[in-house]
Amino acid sequence: MDLSLLQHLAAGNTWGAIRPELALGCLALGLLVLDLLFPKRAGGLVACVSLAGQLAVLADVLCHFHSVWLNQDTFNGLLHPSLAGQAMRVFLLLSSILVVLLARVTLAKHPAPRIEFYHIVLVVTAALMLLVQSNHFVMLFLALETVTVGFYILVSYFRTSTASLEAGLKYLILGALSSALLLFGIAILYGVAGNPFLPGHSADAMRYAELAQFLTLNPHNFLASVGIVLVLAGVAFKVGAFPFQIWIPDVYQGAPTPVTAFLAVASKGAGFAVLLGLVLRAFPSYGWLVTPVITAMAVATILFGNLAALTQHNVKRLIGLSGVSHAGFLLLGVAAAPYAPLAVGAIYFYLLAYLIASFTVFGVMAHLAGPEDSDQELEHYAGLAKDHPFLGAVLAIGLGSLAGIPPLAGFMGKFFVFVAAYQAGMHGALVVAIAGVVVSIYYYFGWIKAAYFEAWKAPAAGSVPVPTPVGKLFGLVLGVLALGSIVLGFYPGPLGHWLQW
Repeated sequence: MDLSLLQHLAAGNTWGAIRPELALGCLALGLLVLDLLFPKRAGGLVACVSLAGQLAVLADVLCHFHSVWLNQDTFNGLLHPSLAGQAMRVFLLLSSILVVLLARVTLAKHPAPRIEFYHIVLVVTAALMLLVQSNHFVMLFLALETVTVGFYILVSYFRTSTASLEAGLKYLILGALSSALLLFGIAILYGVAGNPFLPGHSADAMRYAELAQFLTLNPHNFLASVGIVLVLAGVAFKVGAFPFQIWIPDVYQGAPTPVTAFLAVASKGAGFAVLLGLVLRAFPSYGWLVTPVITAMAVATILFGNLAALTQHNVKRLIGLSGVSHAGFLLLGVAAAPYAPLAVGAIYFYLLAYLIASFTVFGVMAHLAGPEDSDQELEHYAGLAKDHPFLGAVLAIGLGSLAGIPPLAGFMGKFFVFVAAYQAGMHGALVVAIAGVVVSIYYYFGWIKAAYFEAWKAPAAGSVPVPTPVGKLFGLVLGVLALGSIVLGFYPGPLGHWLQW
């Protein structure tokens, strides 16, 4: 290869643009070094070091939120930093920090290794941050596979638990299937866009902008349509959209509670950021295909998630299926994004409200879970508000926000998405979404009822795990999260105006 070409490519590597991701990678390696230098004391230090390091990275991102590299392709077009990408960096770092806090509670009940868990969480977070800024299918696939491999390990992290190992195996098999669909779709798009007999063909069709230009000049190409549908299917698996949601109940139940939270919030949020990037920057001229496909997927996802959750008594399965319904609501926003100015901001506000409410609920779940993490039943919450008023209160606020009860943040998130769908003329899908909200109130309030009123079925003596005492730090975090749902419900802020691609 020509040396001048290599020098040109190297000159395009803007390392400062990925400073947060590099910092997380160095921090992950530092945890392993800490284990080597202090093998007997590292277990107690590693969580504190991980938290301190992530807080420092988060502060750096916030201080340089309006980076000089915004809206400029970096690394020769592999990445495209933007305000939305910066917002997702903050979102993912907050998720990772809260996962580490959850892990301190959950890992204390199990003999699983500590350092390796925090190390993998940091690596996955860095990969997710690169994923949401991807501007090239090579970067998209590599970052996504790094995330997926990390989750293969995390889901089956409790090696002595049959449920965790089973969940890991199911996630591995179905994850490989989704990766195959995604890669096949990318290959078809690259092949058809590189066809020299078609107008606008490009040798660099892996880049979103080049592919978008080709699709504009070939508006109804059959092979391109097949490739687009396969790519959307691969991403739909990551967000748990119908019909690719089949893995969620079993994986969410078997995975350790912090990993379930990581999958439910960070992975889902990154998936929607990727989906928005594809719809708005790679496939804008194929709205005739993309919008009906995503709308149909959204309607089916809302219906399946809410109806399937009605019969669940294991709270991890319930929160997983309710997460499927939330994916459906978010898909409505994605389908409306090309036609409604409010949609992009609505999606990111919804994700923030979902993060706050979800980690509030997962925080309570982590404290109430016993040594068998997958065995978390509604009956275990009987009398929670009486015996532990603080946990009962934050649980009610978190579940109320997820249900979309005013004046909590979850209500405003749904309201913004519904307004965007209305602006886009998606009236039929909007009716289904509103019906889904009504159905969801039943199972969310069933959980609150179990905590605040007498259980319909008294648990057997000794079958209810003893709750872990809430430490001062985690109590403060739970209080802040619950307060955040209330404050954002009253004052959503200007999120709908500045989060633009």
